[in-house]
Amino acid sequence: MVTLRDMRVNEYPAYLDYFLPDYAGEISAAFGLDANAARARAEAEMQRDLPQGPATPGQRLLCIDHQGALAGYLWLRPELSGAFILDFHILPALQRRGLARKALAALQADLAATGGSQIRLRVAPDNTRAQAVYAAAGFRVTGYNMAKTF
Repeated sequence: MVTLRDMRVNEYPAYLDYFLPDYAGEISAAFGLDANAARARAEAEMQRDLPQGPATPGQRLLCIDHQGALAGYLWLRPELSGAFILDFHILPALQRRGLARKALAALQADLAATGGSQIRLRVAPDNTRAQAVYAAAGFRVTGYNMAKTF
């Protein structure tokens, strides 16, 4: 069974240990920045977006639990229609066990119980594994993000 719960303040540092290097890698790949510049940008964006960690108004950090143990993380921005997923991660040792699909189903059930009807997200164009998970869960492509660096 997969359940979602609010992240505790003492769990936030472990989340950052996973998130910052991962996000810096995405920034580096997407914008051609070197590792140090990408890490600095990731840290600055986290400071801007989550200045109070899990207690930041307008943001929701969740832990994904499986059989009473931490299985991953979800970072959401609640919206009138439901939520926008900013980050979704299943711990590497637990991947490929259907937990992502179960976590998305749990999120959908939680949102539906409070009147939500939509989950939105952005996925990197080279992350075909995530795209397959989302497609299997019923998500469809609604547009493309584009950028020009100069």
